[in-house]
Amino acid sequence: MNADALDLHIRQLVPAAARGDRGAYGRIVAACQNTVTAIALAIVRDVPSSQDIAQEAFLSAWQKLSRLRNPDSFLPWLRQITRNLARDHLRAQTHRASPVDDVEAVIAQVADPAPCPADRRIAEEEAEAARAAIDALPEESREVLLLFYREGQSSLQVAALLGLSDAAVRKRLSRARQSVREDLLLRLGAFARGSAPGAAFTAVVTAALLSASPPAAAAGILAAGAATAGKSLGKLLLGSAGSIAIGLGGAFLGIFWGLKRQLREALDAEEARALTRSAWVNAAASVAFMLGIFASARLSTGWLMPTLVALAFFATICWQCAVVQPRAMARRHALEAARDPQRAARRRRRERITQSLGYLTGLVCGGGGLAYGLIVSGRLPF
Repeated sequence: MNADALDLHIRQLVPAAARGDRGAYGRIVAACQNTVTAIALAIVRDVPSSQDIAQEAFLSAWQKLSRLRNPDSFLPWLRQITRNLARDHLRAQTHRASPVDDVEAVIAQVADPAPCPADRRIAEEEAEAARAAIDALPEESREVLLLFYREGQSSLQVAALLGLSDAAVRKRLSRARQSVREDLLLRLGAFARGSAPGAAFTAVVTAALLSASPPAAAAGILAAGAATAGKSLGKLLLGSAGSIAIGLGGAFLGIFWGLKRQLREALDAEEARALTRSAWVNAAASVAFMLGIFASARLSTGWLMPTLVALAFFATICWQCAVVQPRAMARRHALEAARDPQRAARRRRRERITQSLGYLTGLVCGGGGLAYGLIVSGRLPF
């Protein structure tokens, strides 16, 4: 893919990725992974660390992608994220590579085509050699040189990926060639190509998107709103397993706290059993809702699945509160009306007002929270 086609390819994929399309973002990762790992490698001078940093950069960009207003800014933005993460990594290190004076010896050690003894092929020595070799290159040429070899020695391709002019890329390559012998540059090129990430890198990042999905935020907002209407669900965030546990704990606490109060006023064992069954239905609906939102955040990219899950949950809670529980308490309410009609009527009226306010608040907060989460995550474009 030439430089212009690559640039157009990325710009076309960014809007779909911003709407939560993991497949589109996976294609962006495949197109940009050489660039991102080369930038990280030029700074940290360590191949495994550079790939870890690149993965973190891609995941960070994915989580913040909805904030990017201009698709043309994606590559500069991603490059800056990578550089910042790489510099943070360096600051966290307690040991730095020693300065290297013999440039030719170091590069020969990195990419010597002849077989080496086993004791010179251990991972620690190779990593140290790679770090020293990159240190020996002119600082402004490191990114350009590494990416040049990884991108088939196309200066135009490098220019497009790094946001430079072709003339600037050629100038930096020329400076590198003046400071390092040509045959050693060829060996360094072999090292750069050999350390480039492959399809496995894209697969790892794409798989990681499943646990870093921005739409999960909508579930927490919706759950908090629906709790008011159903009087049974606490706030939660579905970004991790821990937050699911917190949400379930809040749901059960709300449900069974309300049940305890109802059982104190129950007329007999039959009413108590009916109210207990309703509480367990609400608890099961809460579990199903959280699992449904968790699944929809990872298995779908649009607005329909999380909306249907939320509507099913809200309908279940409303049915229990408006139909099932009043039926269970009907005999008790009839007795109260027979003993003191006016007091019973006032109490039923207060209950209806409270219930209506709960429904309205739940619909506004839950529906508004769901809409906000879907818009922010890119699932509901406006």
